[in-house]
This record gives sequence, structure tokens and C-alpha cells, in this order.
Amino acid sequence: MWPLTTDRPRGVLALGAHPDDVEIGCGGTLLRLARRFPGLPVTVVVLTGTAQRQAEARTAAGLFLAGCRVDVRTSDLPDGRLPAAWDAVKDLLVAVAADVDVDVDVVLAPRPDDAHQDHRTVAEIAPTLWRDHLLLSYEIPKWDGDLGRPNVYVPLDEDTAHEKVRLLDKAYPSQSGRDWWDEEMFLGLARIRGMECRARYAEAFHLSKAVLSW
Repeated sequence: MWPLTTDRPRGVLALGAHPDDVEIGCGGTLLRLARRFPGLPVTVVVLTGTAQRQAEARTAAGLFLAGCRVDVRTSDLPDGRLPAAWDAVKDLLVAVAADVDVDVDVVLAPRPDDAHQDHRTVAEIAPTLWRDHLLLSYEIPKWDGDLGRPNVYVPLDEDTAHEKVRLLDKAYPSQSGRDWWDEEMFLGLARIRGMECRARYAEAFHLSKAVLSW
């Protein structure tokens, strides 16, 4: 069961199959958390990536989580092959859980129905390890057209939405030449999610279970 609360989190754990997953899926949310809760402990775990891409992930964490106590953990599991490396993914995440579980009550992870096999592998394992946490599943746009109907929204003001895009470009220069990587795509999705929650922009998540402590 996951408690739904507006109190200051003890800590946040953000899981990404690839460098840039976390920032694309919930970079605006991270910016909001960092501004509202200075000194917040945040652990970012990235399971795949070359040395260059891992360095980009560390840069991104510093930019998006300025003022937080940030711990970035990277691995070089096979990109695009995480289902075949299921045991290694499970072992890595079990080790993370054993290390940070006491200090974390919010977990950000991919969606279980994400069309990318690496994302789904992480999403499949996450709720088996973090059962008593607020587990929010972020969305990543892709050519598969797998975006669904989220049920949790984090509104973003205009400055925060644009800052997210600016920091994505700054942190991940290796991705800037991709045909899908541009301001219009990132802000377009954020505008749609904002419209759905009566805000200018927003990031959206899927939540399967919550406990209301009133």
C-alpha cells in the first residue's frame, strides 16, 4: 500500500532504464520538489548506458535537483535487452532497496504498460520491492504511440515547463540530433496534460494504489 500525503517526503527514489528516462518522464516534478524541499535526499538509479551517457545522467541530476542531497547510481546493463537480464536487474534493484528503503517514501518509475521492453522490466520489478511507498509511474513519449490515460497530475507553471526543456538540452547533448527530441514535442505533451488538469502545463503519472491518511 502506498500512502498519499502532501507532507515533506523523507526521500525520493527515481528509477530509469536509460539515461534521460527520469528527466523526460518527471523532470518538471523533480524541479518542483527541489524548489519546495531544499536538502531533500534523492537517489537516481540508471540501469543502462555508455560512459558518456552515464556522465550525462549525473549532470542532469545535478541540474534538475539543485539544492538536494543527490546520489546517482549508474550501471551498464545491456541497453534494449533488460528482459534477458532480468535477474541482474532484480539483483541491482534489490541492493538499492536494501540501501535506501528506510529513507525513501516516494518512488518514480516507468509505466508497467510502456511499449519499451526495458521500461517495462523496471516497472514490473519496482512494485515488488517498494510496496509501502507512493509509487508514481511516469510516461515517456515515443513512436509506438503508447500514451494512455494517467490518473495523477503535477501541474507545471510556464517557467518550470520551459526550464525542463532547457535542462534536457543542456544535460543530454548526445540526444539533440534525434528527430523526436525538441521543445515542441516536450511542451506539446505537457500542454495536453496541463489541459487535462486545468493547468497550463503538467506531467502525468499512473498510480495503481494509494492510502489516504486523514
